[in-house]
Amino acid sequence: MTATELDHLIGTRDYRQFLNSRNDLFRRKNMKINPPTREQAVRMMAEEPNLIRRPLIVAGKRIILGFDEEAIAAL
Repeated sequence: MTATELDHLIGTRDYRQFLNSRNDLFRRKNMKINPPTREQAVRMMAEEPNLIRRPLIVAGKRIILGFDEEAIAAL
């Protein structure tokens, strides 16, 4: 996804929810304690797609981030 597509997908949601805390870059940059700005995070996710939390399921306007078995079953 491009930075523009990611920015649109995130919309008004908290962009930090889209960051994969298990990613090496996330850990190296200590993003849990010192999160990047929204603009920085979107750029980094576009450049390093593994930084995006997965699975990422988009169903209409509904987005499911991470393995949420209950939410996935409800789809």
